[in-house]
Amino acid sequence: MNHDNYPDSYIRGILNTVKSIAMVGISPKDNRPSYFAFKYLLERGYRMIPVNPSQTGNTILGQKVYGKLADIPESVDMVDIFRAAAFAPAVVDEALAMAPKPAVIWLQLGVRNDEAAAKAEAAGVKMVMNRCPKIEYGRLSSEIGWIGVNSRTLSSKRAPLLGKGTQRMSLNRGAFAGGSTHAADRAADENTASAAHNGGAGTKL
Repeated sequence: MNHDNYPDSYIRGILNTVKSIAMVGISPKDNRPSYFAFKYLLERGYRMIPVNPSQTGNTILGQKVYGKLADIPESVDMVDIFRAAAFAPAVVDEALAMAPKPAVIWLQLGVRNDEAAAKAEAAGVKMVMNRCPKIEYGRLSSEIGWIGVNSRTLSSKRAPLLGKGTQRMSLNRGAFAGGSTHAADRAADENTASAAHNGGAGTKL
């Protein structure tokens, strides 16, 4: 896999297939990027499992926090690593020790470790690096007005709701590049300012 340029079909396939995501490095603070991403994905219908040793036994957004991946008493489709690149190899090793192994290991935006990626892929696990699943979901589903990111794509098709009480949207729709709105541009500017103020990925536990 070329980790410099992922095909949309690769990312879309992952987001359409995984159902449970363990986020390593989730912060309980509601102004942190990891909290935003966790909440967003939870609201889209994914089973979100927070992992943070300093918060073991507590809850974040109503979900029980585990100290490490090995403590999770259920299978996990994807491990989303919200730690700095230096910590990625150890977390990848922990993920690969899970039984069954996750189908995907995802390193958040700004986080890349090619050695860890090669090890995961050798074990048959898909890897994504330096991307945010929240941003990729919003981009591929054409949620441009309220996701906090201006994807600059427009679609004439309304996204269906999948099941009762969930906001998870279809990722199978075609999108057309080049479109934007003043509201979307304003939301993107506000998000950029907020991200600069709050800091990026690599949240310490």
